[in-house]
Amino acid sequence: MRQVAPILAALKKHRAGTILTGLQIALTLAVTCNALSIIQSRMVRMDRPTGLNESNLLTISSDRIGVDPAELRSLINADIETLRRLPGVANATESSSFPLQGNSWPEGIRLDPNAKDRLARSELYFVDDHALSTLGIRLITGRNFRQDEIRATDVNNIQWPEQAIITRALADKVYPDGSALGKSFYIGNNSPSPTTVVGIIEHLQASWSRADSFEYMDHVVLLPMQLTRSNSTYLIRTKAGQLDAVTESAPAALIELDRMRVFQGISTYQTVRENVYQSDRGMAKLMGAISLVLLAITAAGVFGLTSFWVGQRRKQIGVRRALGATQGDIMSYFLTENLLIGMGGVALGTVLAIGLNLWLMTSFELAEMSPIYVLVGSVALLVVGQIAVLGPAFRAARVSPVEAIRSI
Repeated sequence: MRQVAPILAALKKHRAGTILTGLQIALTLAVTCNALSIIQSRMVRMDRPTGLNESNLLTISSDRIGVDPAELRSLINADIETLRRLPGVANATESSSFPLQGNSWPEGIRLDPNAKDRLARSELYFVDDHALSTLGIRLITGRNFRQDEIRATDVNNIQWPEQAIITRALADKVYPDGSALGKSFYIGNNSPSPTTVVGIIEHLQASWSRADSFEYMDHVVLLPMQLTRSNSTYLIRTKAGQLDAVTESAPAALIELDRMRVFQGISTYQTVRENVYQSDRGMAKLMGAISLVLLAITAAGVFGLTSFWVGQRRKQIGVRRALGATQGDIMSYFLTENLLIGMGGVALGTVLAIGLNLWLMTSFELAEMSPIYVLVGSVALLVVGQIAVLGPAFRAARVSPVEAIRSI
């Protein structure tokens, strides 16, 4: 602590370098803290559970061309029966969509059909009685749909069914007292008839990966309906170790049934997840690279500035060594000097980091930054700065009194 006063006096004589280094540290801290926050939010998004058993799950989307609408339902049923009989297939189902596909069908949920405001917004999935088994969805109470409850419907003439299975999150939202099972609700505006909850599942994610922005990511309603339309989405649960074989055999079997179709997508669910979160993964990598580059540039700046100061102060160092200063004293001087600059930069950087985060929250709807990132970033910058100054400080400590005197 005895060195603080002379160090501050010395820094006043080198204001330009001191200010520039402090600003560099501050900007690095502000950007790095927010970059870490963005990385963390992207990682949370990518790791978010869908509610499905994602292993051994294959998705096939196809569109039929030039088919009589009256024949569509029988053709779709034939596809499903064929897929279920394939070797290596445990089960198969047709669904209007599935988590991460992006084909979202949101509707409001009301207890009063004439109410202006909805109680919750939800995602609708049109499924059959094989959906829970195929997708690996956990039913926590109630029952699955019965086969006699499944009915086909045209997309332009939908009448909401009498039964529904909903997620626990939606049940807690609409019936906070925990009495959702057996209760009725209304779908959409001015629905003529109620729908009764016959089952509650643990969790299922909405189709659109950004549905959390509209507060319905976990609010899902399964309806015992099959949409009759030219584009169909099939989900296939394969037996263990049979995913690759079924990925080849399933499309071939469908083509053999009906060649008047175009496949829109054939992929494992793992591939679906990777494709959906590709941009999030890229953003996380970009933010990580930017943070590393900024830390490296800051370390290089500290190293360069200290090296310059050591070269300028050889005479003063020699005088101090001649007066009895040890090598440890010299190293301590430069380490303390750099620590003081770093602490000043960190203090300013904390303010900038919070301000930048507030701007990002307002402009881009990013999550609030956790204070832990400011703490981690501050410690990391101070440590990196101290490491960067070790080399120049060690060279300064090795300056002998005689060499310094001779350089006069």
